[in-house]
Formats: sequence, C-alpha cells, structure tokens
Amino acid sequence: MNDGKLVVSELVTNAVLHGVGRILLRTELDEDHVLIEVVDEGSGFEHAVRQVPFDQLSGRGLAIVDATSSRWGIHDGTTHVWAEIERRGPRLGARKNPKKSA
Repeated sequence: MNDGKLVVSELVTNAVLHGVGRILLRTELDEDHVLIEVVDEGSGFEHAVRQVPFDQLSGRGLAIVDATSSRWGIHDGTTHVWAEIERRGPRLGARKNPKKSA
C-alpha cells in the first residue's frame, strides 16, 4: 500500500516540522480501507491545500494527501489530522485466505 506510506510520510513530516510536543501515529486497517491519524499536542492549524510555485521545494504535503487519499480532514481546534484510503481490488469477504482452485 504505497499510497498509505506516502500519506503517513507527509502527515508525520508536517507534525515534525510544524507541530508541538509528542507525535502520535495511529492506523486502522480493514478489508475496505486504511485509516491514518497523526496527532500532536498543538492547538490547531490552517486547514487548506496551498498552491505553491513549481520551483518551491516545500508546501505540498496536504496537496499530496488530498490527491492520494479518498478523503481527509482535521478535528477542529487540534492538530489531529486523519486520512482514509480505500483499498483497491476485489473484496474477499469473510474468507480472508481462500483456497486456490486446482
């Protein structure tokens, strides 16, 4: 799940560069999606995807999260950012390891 790694990288990098205090990463995976949450001890931030000049090396983190995730957001008044990524491909339902047909 390369999209998940990219979203984690962007959100954790934002927390390291702009956050306050300890950083917590939580993930939850089920058969339909992965939920990624990054929380630090800050009191909130600007919830906007910025347009940055092509030659600027930073400032694209939330744009990448927006383009990569199915949906994302924040919990108002905190620096708790979450993103969901839908899993691709067919769903196996309750049978997680179906037997191969001969």
